[in-house]
Amino acid sequence: MRKKFFTIGIIVIVIGCIGIIAGAAFVGQGFAKQMYLVESMKQENIKLGDLGITGEDADKVIDNAKYAQMVADKVREDRHQIAPSYEALLGGKHFDPTDPKQLSYAQALNLENYLYLAVASFGIVDIALGTGAFMIITGIALILIGILLFKFARKIPEESS
Repeated sequence: MRKKFFTIGIIVIVIGCIGIIAGAAFVGQGFAKQMYLVESMKQENIKLGDLGITGEDADKVIDNAKYAQMVADKVREDRHQIAPSYEALLGGKHFDPTDPKQLSYAQALNLENYLYLAVASFGIVDIALGTGAFMIITGIALILIGILLFKFARKIPEESS
């Protein structure tokens, strides 16, 4: 019986170590992708005020999900003032890049998609960071349980052969 508890303890500790390593990889990738997203958005240097957002946040560069969502919603609102839909804009015809109205609509649509993609990407980063943190905490808990199993196994008398 004692040997079984030692074996189970070792297995639980190994699983805990694997959990910590996997969790650290998730956290590392999450932070790396977050830095990449922030730097990429800062390089674009799009400020909230550039897109019609007023108030104390107008001079802030879009570099997080909150601002990207706010501006994407504003761009969508402005785009719908040009035309309620792409189909309504074209009126059954083909896209005409020389038409300023159609060109503005297309540019707004591209910017809107870029910003919503950033919102989704920041969300995925948050999921990776949360999952990694959970895996690390679970790994630590499993290691502690494995240590407790070792201590418990020591208190069990050895079997005689």
